[in-house]
Amino acid sequence: MKDYLLFEAEKTVELLKRRNKSVSCAESCTGGMLSQYITAVPGASFVFEMGVCAYSSRIKHNILGVKSQTLEKHGAVSRHTAAEMALRVRAISGADIGVSITGVAGPEPSEGKQPGTVYIALADGKDIRVEKLTIDPESREAVRKTACSAVFAMICKSLDIA
Repeated sequence: MKDYLLFEAEKTVELLKRRNKSVSCAESCTGGMLSQYITAVPGASFVFEMGVCAYSSRIKHNILGVKSQTLEKHGAVSRHTAAEMALRVRAISGADIGVSITGVAGPEPSEGKQPGTVYIALADGKDIRVEKLTIDPESREAVRKTACSAVFAMICKSLDIA
């Protein structure tokens, strides 16, 4: 049986190729899983620019350039941080699309947010879309995979309406 995330990654890479678009990823709670699935697809080098695993707030700020005020006021797990992560990874890489994931994979709460609380964002140069996900925290793996699946859907939706 084929891994459903690999199927979603293949579909996403194919759509990016057809639209002649590139993507870069800034990930926190998924720990590079999104980038891993994209790069598992043959031909991903035509559409994938870079992935940054920014697990700590220090790296979100120092490498991605998320404003310290954003992190202090809203926290690392927030729509504001997700938006800045997507905008910054797009700017740093020069990709057409920047996506981000930040959240709490569990099993313990973080910053007062419950496990399964995840924010995803997409920046494409025209606008920025952010979604809050409330994922059943049955396991860390389930939270991480569900977040990646939601980002693949977000990318495909943005390319279908572009």
